[in-house]
Amino acid sequence: MAGADADDDALLVLTAVLLTPARFPSVLGDDYVAACGALALEPYEEGYGLVLGQDGGGARWTVVVEDVSLVAVAIAAWDCGMEYDLSPDERSVVCALPGWPLALAVAAPGVPAPHDPRTDGVGPAPLTPPDTESWGPAQRRLGADEIAERWAVWREQIDDAEFVRVDGESSESGESGGAGEAGADGEAGAGHAPGGPGAAEAPAASGDGDSATDGGAEPGGEDAATEEDAEPGAAAAGQHPGVRRALSEALAYTNTPPPPGRIRSVFASADARILRVDGPGWSMVARTDDIALILLDEEPSEVLPVGRGPALPGLLEALDALAPHPA
Repeated sequence: MAGADADDDALLVLTAVLLTPARFPSVLGDDYVAACGALALEPYEEGYGLVLGQDGGGARWTVVVEDVSLVAVAIAAWDCGMEYDLSPDERSVVCALPGWPLALAVAAPGVPAPHDPRTDGVGPAPLTPPDTESWGPAQRRLGADEIAERWAVWREQIDDAEFVRVDGESSESGESGGAGEAGADGEAGAGHAPGGPGAAEAPAASGDGDSATDGGAEPGGEDAATEEDAEPGAAAAGQHPGVRRALSEALAYTNTPPPPGRIRSVFASADARILRVDGPGWSMVARTDDIALILLDEEPSEVLPVGRGPALPGLLEALDALAPHPA
């Protein structure tokens, strides 16, 4: 395809991603509209394809194209280990943005190492991936994406008997468990999320024993909820306040649908879906036939599990119904 630099060198394509309401780089925002805004694009319902590559001088470019179907076919072929020459028609190119929004571990052969192009202050600043040595909204969302992609790995680390269910009941066991190691008091520990330091590595096998989470409600305590509680936000009383907030805001989505992309759903099995739900300061990953895992801006690199209880299944079902299910 045509190059993005002034010399009109060919763009050497390295990878591509979709930017649609159902699938977009979470690093760009909590929803599709925010992600488009980060690239100064109109949030059209049809979406875009983002083609990442290098020009003949090695400079990084992100080319935005309208041919979503072509990009989707290329991604599907690459995911299956097949070769596919992605060459969008120049007429489908919306714009070319300097830099990459994602970190890539590959480079085009025969050209200089990847580097940001010189813009001399003209046009937008080069796109850059988030710093993996810090923690913030972008890293939190990347962490949630990683968990969604490796759900089975994370699920193996969680002992259902060791953390509080959404109905407010807590385990009577004092042994360690949760998504990492629990504290000495037996409350659920939180695992370390990807997306912060070491985000490119596989999920850790265990978390920090000094978890910052508050765990769950004490049996019979004032905050313990009953099985009649209909709202997960109320039923999670006694858990980390950020978890209660996330569940309450997720429930509010079922009454007032959020912007497109706040709720995404992908196939997990014949009877289940993996949900990705985001809100201000929080991200949720859940399997509709299982539990939910929550990441918070205020808890760097921690993963906070939420058990089923009587309320979570209905919430997950309602959220899944709001998510686009592309063919």
